Amino acid sequence: MTSKLERFIDQGVGRVPADIVLKGGCFFDLVTGELVQSDIAIGADRIVGTSGNYEGETEIDISGRIVVPGFIDTHLHIESSLVTPHEFDRCVLPYGVTTAICDPHEIANVLGAAGIEFFLESALETIMDIRVQLSSCVPATHLETSGADLPIESLLPYRHHPKVIGLAEFMNFPGVIHKDPICMAKLDAFQGGHIDGHAPLLSGNDLNGYLAAGIRTEHECTTASEALEKIRKGVHILVREGSVSKDLAALMPIITERLSPFLALCTDDRNPLDIAEQGHLDHMIRTAIASRVEPLAIYRAASISAARAFGLKDRGLVAPGWRADLVVLDSLENCRADMVFSAGRRVTDALFSSRRPVAPIGLDSVKARPVNAAHFGVPVAEGETPVIGVIPGKIITEHRRYRLPVRGNEAAVDLANDIIKVAVIERHGKNGNHANGFVQGFGLKKGAIASTVGHDSHNICVVGVSEDDMARAANRLSEIKGGFVVVEGGKVTGEIALPIAGLMSLEPYETVRDTLHQLRKAAFALGATLEEPFLQLAFLPLPVIPHLKISDRGMVDVDKFALIG
Repeated sequence: MTSKLERFIDQGVGRVPADIVLKGGCFFDLVTGELVQSDIAIGADRIVGTSGNYEGETEIDISGRIVVPGFIDTHLHIESSLVTPHEFDRCVLPYGVTTAICDPHEIANVLGAAGIEFFLESALETIMDIRVQLSSCVPATHLETSGADLPIESLLPYRHHPKVIGLAEFMNFPGVIHKDPICMAKLDAFQGGHIDGHAPLLSGNDLNGYLAAGIRTEHECTTASEALEKIRKGVHILVREGSVSKDLAALMPIITERLSPFLALCTDDRNPLDIAEQGHLDHMIRTAIASRVEPLAIYRAASISAARAFGLKDRGLVAPGWRADLVVLDSLENCRADMVFSAGRRVTDALFSSRRPVAPIGLDSVKARPVNAAHFGVPVAEGETPVIGVIPGKIITEHRRYRLPVRGNEAAVDLANDIIKVAVIERHGKNGNHANGFVQGFGLKKGAIASTVGHDSHNICVVGVSEDDMARAANRLSEIKGGFVVVEGGKVTGEIALPIAGLMSLEPYETVRDTLHQLRKAAFALGATLEEPFLQLAFLPLPVIPHLKISDRGMVDVDKFALIG
């Protein structure tokens, strides 16, 4: 009996027909940059022949089209797409994303190891190859209340799981630089393996110390100069373009043929509505080429360079012996997927139907105490009040200061300067913490918006003009077991339920997409001016991103890595 390996060889030589042959088209050679007219022969899950003529048991005419390697999203949190891994698979794979390297950091901060296990079990069933990075910072910092704690002892049992690559984004860079014992234990355990970075604006000797810990990748660069310093110091830069964090335009100067071996692409956080309206990594590729980035540079970053950065040695080229993750495009410039193959399987609805379902978890994770308008009062401060300054399209915020209007003995909103209230409410049932502050940049003129998606600890975060509406929105989140809520005049005008850990929907991605569209309309009716107000809201409690944030413990000066007294 011929072994599987022997059959691959026979198919490559042409002694026996390949399983599938793509005929009449060409492929983009990411080594030379040439378009090569050729049949592409597939045997089972791998490419067995190129640059020749082949016969196949199934032959598909792709005349006039171009084949490229499947795209690799090198850093994302599937939870932030608001759907389960199975629905993410069904949503994104048709756009050509055949590999996704995820950090289940969000669900892990709510549910701990059970969240990681849910993702690993799901990854064994999806058609897309989902790889998992073990969440390194649960809780992310000491400045917030998380739902779980994952010391190194809780991570080690998963280290050799077939879907695990290494240690996920190490956000606590002050902890690395100052040799925090908990940080050191995790870093030490993964020496020699892959450790993902997360160090916004870090430079100079502090950056050197951080990288000396064995950290090799980074997705938080927001300027070309920051990226160049990190590339020169051996960092593989993951260029990010998500629903909130949009760094592609700023980093285009580094996306060159010379630097492309040291680049990859990622989305970090992208929701189904944006995917439906714009696309996924294909959107990044189209946008870059339209801005005169060389196709060879951006397609390398989307595949072979990404694969090499994460030790995925079997994918990223259209070549014999490589994994048959392939995207058939109308053109390099348009980057529209006509056909997608994942491990040699043509992506169809029937293929998705073959997956085994995975039962949802964390359906009762929202345990916040009820609140009322009085809970949102902010005492008058002497002098100026710290105000979080939102920068559209960035998760970095500014530390601004204003003299705010006074109402009784409390500081009040200042609509003339677009300053409204923000609050974070602990929702894991641990301590009932509640912190209030002010934020500038949402554009709201009335009402409130609230969410249980609040990076990284995912407490309830609410912004608003009316304290009554803020309370109504926060309490409604408990009633629907998590999600997003918009309230105007005491009435819920938009909501989406995310009952899986307060992060993900039980519904198909199409339903989530359509509901998000209505949710945006409700937010815009309040005066919201941000393109993506809900995910922008979700990053206000993220105390590892400069400069001013808020957690359930209070306002956080990220530069000092300390609560503001």
